[in-house]
Amino acid sequence: MAAITELVVENPALARQAEILSRPMTAERQMANAVRALAIDATEAAKSGHPGLPMGMADVATALFTRFLKFDAADPHWPDRDRFVLSAGHGSMLLYALIYLTGYAGLTIDHIRRFRQLHSPAAGHPEFGEHPAIETTTGPLGQGIGTAVGMALAERMMAARFGRSLVDHRTWVIASDGDMMEGISHEAAALAGHLRLEKLAVLYDDNHVSIDGDTALSYSDDVPKRFSAYGWATKRVDGHDLAQITAALSFAMRSRKPTLIACSTIIGLGAPHKAGTAAVHGSPLGQDEAAAAKAALGWHEPPFTIPPDLLNSWHTAGSRGATARRSWLKRLARHSQRADFERAIAGRLPENWHEAVVALKQSILDSKPKIATRQASQRCLEALVPATPDLIGGSADLTGSNLTLVKNMGTVGPGSYGGRYIHFGIREHGMCAAANGVALHGGLIPYTGTFFVFTDYMRPAIRIGAIMRQRVIHVLTHDSIGLGEDGPTHQPVEQLASLRAMPNIHLYRPADAIETAECWELAIRRTDGPSLLVLTRQSLPTMRADIVENRCARGGYVLAESDGPRQATLIATGSEVSIAMAAREALAADGLATAVVSLPCWELFSVQDKAYRAAVLGGAPRVGIEAAGDFGWDRWLGPDGVFIGMHGFGASAPYEDLYKHFGITPEAIAAAVRKRLG
Repeated sequence: MAAITELVVENPALARQAEILSRPMTAERQMANAVRALAIDATEAAKSGHPGLPMGMADVATALFTRFLKFDAADPHWPDRDRFVLSAGHGSMLLYALIYLTGYAGLTIDHIRRFRQLHSPAAGHPEFGEHPAIETTTGPLGQGIGTAVGMALAERMMAARFGRSLVDHRTWVIASDGDMMEGISHEAAALAGHLRLEKLAVLYDDNHVSIDGDTALSYSDDVPKRFSAYGWATKRVDGHDLAQITAALSFAMRSRKPTLIACSTIIGLGAPHKAGTAAVHGSPLGQDEAAAAKAALGWHEPPFTIPPDLLNSWHTAGSRGATARRSWLKRLARHSQRADFERAIAGRLPENWHEAVVALKQSILDSKPKIATRQASQRCLEALVPATPDLIGGSADLTGSNLTLVKNMGTVGPGSYGGRYIHFGIREHGMCAAANGVALHGGLIPYTGTFFVFTDYMRPAIRIGAIMRQRVIHVLTHDSIGLGEDGPTHQPVEQLASLRAMPNIHLYRPADAIETAECWELAIRRTDGPSLLVLTRQSLPTMRADIVENRCARGGYVLAESDGPRQATLIATGSEVSIAMAAREALAADGLATAVVSLPCWELFSVQDKAYRAAVLGGAPRVGIEAAGDFGWDRWLGPDGVFIGMHGFGASAPYEDLYKHFGITPEAIAAAVRKRLG
């Protein structure tokens, strides 16, 4: 008895745990204990993992899945299902247990036995695509909240377009203290509150524990007050009291604002020594503690075993939405917009969308404008937005600079979701995560807008989008020292190399208005990953004289062949292509036969066949030209190539002076070629 008293003094959570475990056993508590048991067994078998959150939030999750969440385990792709996001992705066994218990196909008890093992859908953190009931990849804390805001926004926009008879569902999130500490949670929650996304609810696992120990070490926020200030409705509940949980979830269903429910829980509920401590956060309980925890919970089954009656109760919960789904299918069958809805959800573009692109390219070819590629991008949007009703977008408070808003789009605002343009405010990270959520929801193709340098603020969400291969387009203007006077804080240097290094990304840096149209065409067609359109502030001449084929589709091509056998090849991207063309003329005057290669998309060029790449790059000495760092250029220039670009940060001055100052000029290129040829 003295030992127990000492433990309680050392760990006050144990006194509360004793009171909770002394409450009468109910059917719901036993169902929640099935979740806890699976989390204990899986982490023990894997010898790694995070049992604490599943054990702590099992009661809340059980109430949500058995009474409120609209879903049918028989059809995880049902478009009008509620979305469930485990933002606290480290607690992944909570999600896998719920998927298995509710009767989804494709995640078996054997998969859970192989938790965190190669090729098991029960990965260390939830991974989109491993199972259809995993709505999004989570793990980097805060990303799930940001993504969920996008899902909730997409639901409202789709409902405005197709009506509530087809689109009427909610987005539910389980988030942790760590999610709340991350900066993105502030951006995302503020945006959701401003837009009054009333069908979004965050269930906050308020357990006061993180890896280092008690959150009081670093964190004293009053989270409900913070969210209330954002415009959310809030509730505080005992996360182990079914009546309180149910009342709060009912409150969220009625709320006209997004809702935060702070659930006071004990991390690792049931563990006799480790509950309420960091010891249960990110490590298995250990054999003795695991056995004692199960005994304390009243769980006496062998590992990975769920009694048939309990499994049947969970399966009943998993089929609870079947009637609602069948009713929805009947409504869809007779809906006047059925064909358009099914096309949008499938991600197919309208049949005649491409005609607008063809007309635009012909117009550019006829007029040969000298405009910035950001202006060319705006012309692309002017063509694509009317032809592609699924295309929606926005900017992080740089609409007039990114040129991302075009006529008749209409804007989204608080309680008004019929427009197609979103003012995200200065929230680049939150904007990008929300765009991922819009894409995951289905039915819409999102684009974002900001200055290219601010991809540094977006990068974690860009990376998650790339991991999930989501169809998101990022319009990134002011792409180099060419932006001029704003100086080195705003002038990208290392961003091109950094983002080209990221798998599954297509980064396009077009050289003129025709290439911009071709790159937009490729981006909107692409369905297997994010596309980044990197665009200039300064005007560029139209250099292309043909539109027979989309030449950017091969990533790189010979824009101007040499007059006679090549003596040098100039390889450039974006604004530097026109500089290379001027250098070619200067070299031709000296009798040096030089070709110019435009390389707008390295990723596409790298997957072309070897013979094509060799023909484009040629065997003559190569010079790479880009107003950025040289990292990565070796793969195209070879060991004897020359690079002309940036070797440090930029400066504040008119862009013409900057190009001269940093030696990115036709004269400098021509001199480098002459020197190389000796």
